[in-house]
Amino acid sequence: MLNKSKLALKSFFISMAVFTIVCAGYYLLSVSKTDGHYIYLIDDAYIHLAMAKNFALHEVWGVTKYKFSSTSSSPFFTYILSLLIKVFGNTDRFSLYVNIAFSFGTVYFLSWYFSGIFSNAKYIVISVLFTLFFSVLHLQVLSGMEHVFHVFLFVLNIYCLSTIKNKFSLAGFYLSLLLMGLVRFESMFYFVTLAFVFALMKKWKETFLVLITGFIPIVFFCWFNFQQDGYLFPNSVIVKGTKLSFNSNLPHQLKAIFLDNFLLNVSFYKVGFFPIVLSAIFIIRNSKGKNFQDIIRGNFLLIVISLLMIFHSMFADLKGMFRYEAYILTGFSMALIPKLKGLFENFRSYIKKEKLIAGIVLINIFLLIYKFAFAHKMLENGGKNIYEQQIQSAKFLHTYYNESKVVANDIGAITYFTDIQLLDTAGLGSLETIVFNENKRVPDAEFQNFLTRYTSNNRYDIAVIYDAWLHNNIPGNWKKAAELKINNPVTVARDKVSIYAVDQKNLEKLKENIRNFRWNRNIEVTVVK
Repeated sequence: MLNKSKLALKSFFISMAVFTIVCAGYYLLSVSKTDGHYIYLIDDAYIHLAMAKNFALHEVWGVTKYKFSSTSSSPFFTYILSLLIKVFGNTDRFSLYVNIAFSFGTVYFLSWYFSGIFSNAKYIVISVLFTLFFSVLHLQVLSGMEHVFHVFLFVLNIYCLSTIKNKFSLAGFYLSLLLMGLVRFESMFYFVTLAFVFALMKKWKETFLVLITGFIPIVFFCWFNFQQDGYLFPNSVIVKGTKLSFNSNLPHQLKAIFLDNFLLNVSFYKVGFFPIVLSAIFIIRNSKGKNFQDIIRGNFLLIVISLLMIFHSMFADLKGMFRYEAYILTGFSMALIPKLKGLFENFRSYIKKEKLIAGIVLINIFLLIYKFAFAHKMLENGGKNIYEQQIQSAKFLHTYYNESKVVANDIGAITYFTDIQLLDTAGLGSLETIVFNENKRVPDAEFQNFLTRYTSNNRYDIAVIYDAWLHNNIPGNWKKAAELKINNPVTVARDKVSIYAVDQKNLEKLKENIRNFRWNRNIEVTVVK
């Protein structure tokens, strides 16, 4: 029998080998469709890179080098990229390299965590791989976003919480809390939930330490952000987050939170409902003959993760490659698999005895298969979509309008690969348009009038936008020059991008540039006559 250390390391190497093979296979599949260049699956990855580039090279925290913009939803992840660019030079591969490093760390600590549950390497490997693919981590690694870092910190936090008896685990627990909020702001739900459950146990010291440690870095960032643009949080949180204000609109807001986001949200039932049901069964069974404190203590992690899932559903997003909830799905695996130890070690007798639990586990396995199939679709054509749409648009702008004033609504690649001056209609990269986008406001005639005046007064040159994102509220002084259409859109919002001349004097020159540019062969370019 291997000791725990050797068992954990053996399981780590096996799990990491399998996970690496899966990621490498999808990497090669992607580059085979993008002329040998690895392209991230979503344009948002290039937002981090654009901000990191500008901070490293121009000391400007912004999506362009000209002014501050709080566009990054993950300040610490972006800062790490900026350090790498500062030291090693500018390359878009850094996001992938950082994700690979944190995926190794995630597998390492998962292997140690489950080696404390099982004494057989086979069961540890199965547990680790289930956790990785249940949270669709291979998709997160190749997306180039901050979610792998977030999952790593979450795994480290739970692992340290499970071994909190020594000073190193205590330091790891609070250090991971300290960093977590600046990697994803949804971590605030975890801080509050964790503190709440500690409070139920009357552990007041832990309650206050969790809140203070988690929120202090966020408070400092919010103070800094407010000094720059008058908002506490990054633009993406302001624009996409659920806002609760106590005014005449409160009933509608409560409906959105409790019904639209939670109870009537199909994504919640795909992601969180069945793990919560399974957790509830274990909590109820473990409650018989025990007092309240013992119930909380014996089901601590199940209660924390279940409440976290509910709060996240109500106030955050449950969509977009499962990336926002990846950390919660990882937490569910770490909370539930120890309770299912008998299923691993005595499979046949367990399913005969526990038909209800076995049925719910089977549903979760089907959900894993569903998510794996969804990830396959994204990984197969996601990079190709971005390469044909956003990367080609960026190359066109770099060739003819590299330092021009450009209106856009997908801003990652075009700001990373160029030095354009940007007006972002979606509000992520421009302070001026946040008011028209916050709290998920739909573009209207007022926004159309603003765009007409602002782009004319500030002499913008061209616009590269999805018409549908403006709900056809296109300023009358913009003249369409061309449409760019791709096939099989998977990770882009629309299959068609429109290019407009904002300054009508440049319309014919813009059309000429579009005709002369060497577009990717898969793009259908239609110049307006």
